[in-house]
Amino acid sequence: MALWARPAARCCCCCWLQRARLSALQRLRSSSEAVQARQGAAPLALLASRRGFLPWGWQAYRYVAVENCSQAASAQDGSSSSPESHLLPVKQEQVKPETIPDLNTEILCEDWDDVPPSSALEEISEEEAVQILADPLLPLQSSTLRDYVDHSETLTKLVQLGVDLSQVEKRQKAGQLLLTLDFEKDIKKILLFLKDVGVEDNQLGLFLTKNPYILGEDLEALETRVAYLKSKKFGNAEIAQMVSRAPYLLLFSVERLDNRLGFFKNELGLSVKKTKDLVIRLPRLLTGKLEPVKENLQVCQIEFGFQRNEIQQIAYKTPKILTANRKRLRQTFDYLHNIMGIPHHMLTRFPQVFNAKLLRIKERHKFLTFLGRAQYDPAKPSYISLDQLVSLPDEVFCTEIAKASIQDFEKFLKTI
Repeated sequence: MALWARPAARCCCCCWLQRARLSALQRLRSSSEAVQARQGAAPLALLASRRGFLPWGWQAYRYVAVENCSQAASAQDGSSSSPESHLLPVKQEQVKPETIPDLNTEILCEDWDDVPPSSALEEISEEEAVQILADPLLPLQSSTLRDYVDHSETLTKLVQLGVDLSQVEKRQKAGQLLLTLDFEKDIKKILLFLKDVGVEDNQLGLFLTKNPYILGEDLEALETRVAYLKSKKFGNAEIAQMVSRAPYLLLFSVERLDNRLGFFKNELGLSVKKTKDLVIRLPRLLTGKLEPVKENLQVCQIEFGFQRNEIQQIAYKTPKILTANRKRLRQTFDYLHNIMGIPHHMLTRFPQVFNAKLLRIKERHKFLTFLGRAQYDPAKPSYISLDQLVSLPDEVFCTEIAKASIQDFEKFLKTI
């Protein structure tokens, strides 16, 4: 074949290949649309390329290059074949299309709220506004804990325990302390500690009313103070009695408690055992101020004229004299010693007379003087002790001491 005829043959062959490719694509598109029509699926886009394919699981085809006669011809004349090969559709294994479930709109929406959410700017009627329930706002500041009880689990449980919040809020910063505490985390362990110390269940409310500050103390520090008292040979029952009668006792550090015990031992000249007995009977000596104690000791020594050993006996037998009101103490001593004529050694023997009401002493002494029986010297007959004078009830005092009726005593009181 002549050289000028070769390009013409190649051109005819290429045109024939293009027509064959377009015919195959048309047949493939028709077959795909037919399948889609039967299955009710949406038409899929056909992606045409040099090697056309169909995605998404539909029937796939590929085009395989087939040698045509031009290759044989080119082989005969030694010319190279065109890269554009004749492509014929070869059917591969058919893949079953995946069925997409039909999503029912009603099913998807059956859990939706039919009523749209209300807006904060939506206008409502007066009847709807009245029916709205809102919790009251907590006051930022208040002079009473009553405003917080309904909103605080801690305060509610303390009230159930018997704590008088009206008394607690009178104590400085006690109310603020309770509002910052959690019952389970902070308070419960302190309650269990107090029960272990010996405070009775029915006394916990009263104890916390008097001393709410213990709820803010460190548990380890409280246990250390109890251990100190035990090291000083105080028994469990004695510690329980002291803590119950002096609620602030466990707020004192070990050093402070040790200093207080040393003070009473040295000032009164008592032994260790007597010092322990003194504070057991009046544990407030360990928690109260020391200035009144020092002043009363000076009054007894300088103004009343008692000797040191007499003061020691008076304080040991009647610890309350150490914290008594000085004015009342002076008035009682003046009446007993200067009016009734009771000597110092008799007052030292019966120091409990200083704890009696001055009015009772006056009424009974005047009634005995009216009857001629006011005799307080143990060396003489018809002796009346100071203890009998102030401690017996009126009926017993009249019948056994004054040898008179209670009616006579009442009539006498009307004359003075």
